[in-house]
Amino acid sequence: MEKKLANPAPLGLMGFGMTTILLNIHNAGFYPISAMILAMGICYGGIAQVIAGILEFKKGNTFGMTAFVSYGFFWLSLVALIVLPKIGWAEPTPHGFMAWYLVVWGIFTFFMFLGTFKSNKVLQFIFLSLTILFFMLAARDFTGNEAIGTLAGYEGIICGASAFYLAMAEVINEVYDRTVLPIG
Repeated sequence: MEKKLANPAPLGLMGFGMTTILLNIHNAGFYPISAMILAMGICYGGIAQVIAGILEFKKGNTFGMTAFVSYGFFWLSLVALIVLPKIGWAEPTPHGFMAWYLVVWGIFTFFMFLGTFKSNKVLQFIFLSLTILFFMLAARDFTGNEAIGTLAGYEGIICGASAFYLAMAEVINEVYDRTVLPIG
């Protein structure tokens, strides 16, 4: 009997994509942070991506493991940065410190983007647009310019939607055993 493993990437991409879309609808100014965004950050953006990363490890995919586990813990740490001050376990993070948090994630993402050059065009777009998003959000926090944050929100919606698309392309293309949704 052949032992074929399922592709964990669509799970990780959907965890990233849907959570990114929802947070960036907030960043674009459509609604405030709520339990919905925090729950998505913990459960789907966080835990589901970590699980996908562990499964990528089992497949021997260093890039996928590093990306999904790292961004899964990004979401968990972001939720902690928001929630810990509200429950009295930590002081709120000043905007300048938050900007540096975003810069470090932007640098990490840029290097991950370099790792996509031998992959499909949609994955390249996801990592390029995520790099831009982190630096835009850092610029918002360094400058206090909410217009940059609003623009970053729209850019983040596009980034998340591209991950959503790639996840569905991988699922649908596998189901039909042909390219239904192209990924380049």
